[in-house]
Amino acid sequence: MQFVERYSRQILFQPIGEAGQQRMAKARMAVVGCGATGSALASLLARAGVGYLRIIDRDYVEPSNLQRQVLFDEADAAESLPKAIAAARKIAAFNSEIAVEPHVADLTPDNIEELLGEVEIILDGTDNFETRYLINDFAVSKSLPWIYAAGVASYAVTMTILPGETACLACIFPDSPRGIVETCDTSGILNSAVNFVASIAATEAMKLAIGARDQLRRTLLSYDVWTNDYASVRADKPRPGCRACDERDFVHLAGEGRPHISLCGRNSVQIHERQRPIDFAEITRRLSPHGPVKHNEFILKFWREPYELTLFPDGRAIIKGTTDTAIARSLYARYVGS
Repeated sequence: MQFVERYSRQILFQPIGEAGQQRMAKARMAVVGCGATGSALASLLARAGVGYLRIIDRDYVEPSNLQRQVLFDEADAAESLPKAIAAARKIAAFNSEIAVEPHVADLTPDNIEELLGEVEIILDGTDNFETRYLINDFAVSKSLPWIYAAGVASYAVTMTILPGETACLACIFPDSPRGIVETCDTSGILNSAVNFVASIAATEAMKLAIGARDQLRRTLLSYDVWTNDYASVRADKPRPGCRACDERDFVHLAGEGRPHISLCGRNSVQIHERQRPIDFAEITRRLSPHGPVKHNEFILKFWREPYELTLFPDGRAIIKGTTDTAIARSLYARYVGS
């Protein structure tokens, strides 16, 4: 499809024009997390003509995702396709002219250099502050712009971070939220809130891609699409004494205090203690006497009531049906190996 024809309506927008569209085609961005916000971000940026997208996600598609995760369909859920793979396939179907590189992985201090290297802009589609602080440490250490975005219930929040120029995530939130924190699993999520925050974040990424830095928003923006409550907090300067951007103390990048087992919502525990190559055919043979098991090239699922074990080729697993890490560790050791 001819370049100018495909993007004609965007080129007609004077701040972008054909020159801006050409710059967009050369942009390299990473979307970390491809759930509700991440899939909307990836879809918007791919349709806008961002030339290279790296999509990183540790999870697989489930029926409950389809209410808000715009890149997936019922067939993806039936196959339990990894979200990164399903997203790359959908994008290829509507824009085969851009490069999409999917990674089925959990972003960690050990692999962040590999997964976020050689990109110019990082976008947040994650669901937890542990990973966001890790992204922030990496981005600040490399002077890479990144865009924080989150949504829960009817509430959405986003901030564009330009290391050394604006506040970073640790400037605004020195510590992770404590106590009871709302999640999509406990408070639900409106798909309109997701698309609202993704639209703002994607537009900020487009501004960065074409060099329109003077148009970037330099606030922490929050908006409730149900109540219409709105707040904007200044974030145009780094905070003196900030652990990350002032003191250059990248504790999350160093892996300090990072748990080897992390809860990942929806009554599940993720185990990612170490990488170990998994032979799905051999594991299927071993597990078949103990319960239903199926696999494709990306994922293996095993049911042992009341639990469901999802295993990835690198040995990472999600055990559904418990939030007790001891039970999850025991099940993993029993059926996969310690």
